[in-house]
Amino acid sequence: MKVAFAKPELPNTGTIVALVAEGRKLGKLANQLDKATKGAIGRALEASRFKGGAEEFLTLLAPGGIDAARIILAGIGAPAKYDALAAQSLGGRLVAALNGAGEKEAAVWVEPLPEAKLSEAELAANIAYGARLRSYRFDKYKTKEKPEQKPSLKRFNVLTADVNAARKDFDPLDKTADAVNFARDLVSEPANVIYPVTLAAEARKLAELGVKVEVLGEKEMSRLGMGALLGVGQGSERESQLVVMQWLGASDAKAKPIAFVGKGVTFDTGGISIKPAAGMEDMKWDMAGSAAVIGTMRALAARKAKVNAIGVVGLVENMPSGSAQRPGDIVTSMSGQTIEVLNTDAEGRLVLADAMWYCQENFKPKVMIDLATLTGAILIALGTVYGGMYANDDKLAEQLAESGKATGELLWRMPLAPAYNKMLDSPAADVKNISGSRNAGSITAAEFLQRFVQRGVHWAHLDIAGMAWADKDAPTGPRGATGYGVRLLDRLVAAHYEEA
Repeated sequence: MKVAFAKPELPNTGTIVALVAEGRKLGKLANQLDKATKGAIGRALEASRFKGGAEEFLTLLAPGGIDAARIILAGIGAPAKYDALAAQSLGGRLVAALNGAGEKEAAVWVEPLPEAKLSEAELAANIAYGARLRSYRFDKYKTKEKPEQKPSLKRFNVLTADVNAARKDFDPLDKTADAVNFARDLVSEPANVIYPVTLAAEARKLAELGVKVEVLGEKEMSRLGMGALLGVGQGSERESQLVVMQWLGASDAKAKPIAFVGKGVTFDTGGISIKPAAGMEDMKWDMAGSAAVIGTMRALAARKAKVNAIGVVGLVENMPSGSAQRPGDIVTSMSGQTIEVLNTDAEGRLVLADAMWYCQENFKPKVMIDLATLTGAILIALGTVYGGMYANDDKLAEQLAESGKATGELLWRMPLAPAYNKMLDSPAADVKNISGSRNAGSITAAEFLQRFVQRGVHWAHLDIAGMAWADKDAPTGPRGATGYGVRLLDRLVAAHYEEA
């Protein structure tokens, strides 16, 4: 689907979309259309319950007096409350509705909204952004779809008097949408296609955008003493990888970077502590944290963000075999801390422990954020509405929460406390990988990671197990891989860490 901007002009094909404010307040276009159709809009309003509320649509099919196939009146509610997320939702819902109707082309006429938070250009750009996000579809392996089962919409036109400003506002959003969809693709691929070596190859593609990409194999990681990460992957025939990405966009290339670290378990059987068979196919997306980091690095590079950023992802496959890690094994991490592995299905924290330490040792970041589909416990606590956030710094936590609200990728701060940390003390090693209790599972996982955060590093852990995959459609994304984390982190950088 192509998104384009143009000057306002009544199209003679496809669908025309007019925005209507709360209380059926028609804009210039709607009044013009009402006159052209000899009062059809007015009659439709009187015959319906449509009030112009947010998320309301009223469709007129084959209206007389104009050549367009249909008119959609799109309610926006109170203009003073209409923000970027609402505009993105509108764009996404329009794409879904138009594809469902079999429409090939649509034109959304954007007019200035009195008392609105957004300028006309910002409104136009965000409607287009939502449309781009919602038009995503992972269908590369479908070979027998009928034409009516495929998306019909080929062109989504946004009409605005301020075309140049709209295009300028849309450009970074468009690049972010590319990055989100790239992350969605990585998460959607089956585990026979995306495994450590092939996921590393996908990350290497960022070099085309100016990202420096280095890949460490098992020999290099062994020399570095990364026994925690390597222990997870030792049961698989697939070689584990550590991918290191650098984007140096700040004026001072030596300025301390912000760092992102991602869990990349390309398939998680649980290892010897094997998971139940039912639903195991979903474990292809246990690498969603790494996809979010790779996607974020792509977004920053594509829009030439004025920041130094590091992305590190640990890529493994957790498989049971004769060579697999056993419950009760003790491994030595890169930090020198020994870990008693009581459950091989608590593997992501082992991967992150070494990846985080490598990142800190080599890049000395001022801020480090890790993302992982880490625990089922966070789903019990927060469901699929909020990702879990743990942080050792209040300012960073506030910045992340604000960025989550601005992008719709919500976060809820969870507690860290010595009492939880003590639950991880091991009689045989420096730390055990699970507490041994069903209680506070997500918290103790975060406490485990905090043991691998160096003094002075502002750190946050995002447990995104409930956010990486959606079981139903959302306004700006179809069911399936969400690409969660890319918009959040891109916004965080733009708002708080990028040079003016």
